[in-house]
Amino acid sequence: MTSNVAAASEALKALVAAPISVMEVCGTHTVSIFRSGIRSLLPPQLRLVSGPGCPVCVTDQGEIDCALSLLETGAVVAAYGDMFRVPGKTGSLASKRSAGFDARLVTSASDVLTIAEKEPRKEVVFLAVGFETTAPATAALVLEASVRNIANLSVLSFHKRTPPALKALSADPSLALSGFLLPGHVSVILGHEPFRFLSDLHGIPAVIAGFDPEQIMLGLVTIALQKRKGEAALRSVYGQAVRPEGNTKARELMESVFISKDASWRGLGVLPDSGLALRDGFSRFDAEKRFELSCTPGEAPAGCRCGEVLTGRIAPTECPLFRTVCTPVSPVGPCMVSGEGTCGAYFRYQRANGGER
Repeated sequence: MTSNVAAASEALKALVAAPISVMEVCGTHTVSIFRSGIRSLLPPQLRLVSGPGCPVCVTDQGEIDCALSLLETGAVVAAYGDMFRVPGKTGSLASKRSAGFDARLVTSASDVLTIAEKEPRKEVVFLAVGFETTAPATAALVLEASVRNIANLSVLSFHKRTPPALKALSADPSLALSGFLLPGHVSVILGHEPFRFLSDLHGIPAVIAGFDPEQIMLGLVTIALQKRKGEAALRSVYGQAVRPEGNTKARELMESVFISKDASWRGLGVLPDSGLALRDGFSRFDAEKRFELSCTPGEAPAGCRCGEVLTGRIAPTECPLFRTVCTPVSPVGPCMVSGEGTCGAYFRYQRANGGER
């Protein structure tokens, strides 16, 4: 433990006299908090709640089943790593590949372009998930495919926008959130303004922070200090990476290809303007239109409470499937699959008796 982290721990113990709940939005924050043992340094009155910051986890069950259905058409379905093991009604991309279907693991959106060019007789579909951090790469893929006139490539866009989810959470009085530790990666793209409504409209302190223990603890101190003073403001302690205006080029790239749409989130339901769809000018790359798909919201697996975990309503240990039926080896829900999933983090770093490693 560094001297700065120790000092922040003492400051929090002095500042937090009444119970407060702070939601860390990003899955990377969740993992970092567990890995560094930050919870053991906090006063008992300060409760950390994990939010919907894992893009694989918030992907609706119906969206996963929709992607799996594409394999039945003979199309190549390409996706990032964590998506491969998320179970749908008929299996997962990984199990489907084992059964002979053409599901392919990619590490970047540009890999999909290479596949489509090398195999022009196959329909290649990119399962595009993620928040504002990965959407620019998908936008660049679509633009490049348009320039090269690649006719056999399409995108199934399940990208999600972070601010609408936080709007829904902040407006829910049952959660009684005292502050938000905002996601650093998303803030690099969006900047400050898209999150200002949290403090200005809902009176909730919100702090943009990085991912090392000092950044996280400084963010928590900043929130606690505001609560102590009866203030609510948007602050950033991540100035070395996040500019107030964000990454304007990345935002312009997204806006040139995507338009907002209503989207279904696991645990939150359908949220207005919370997804990204291809603009009409790029409709020939829209897999939903090309394959005449109807991606409707789906039901979570029986007993899985991942949606409640994502919204901070329960801890993973309150799910009856946790550590019994649902494990990283045989996951029932995406919160156990993803490297940024809260259930996976609890499984890896929290002892069975409730302590932390």
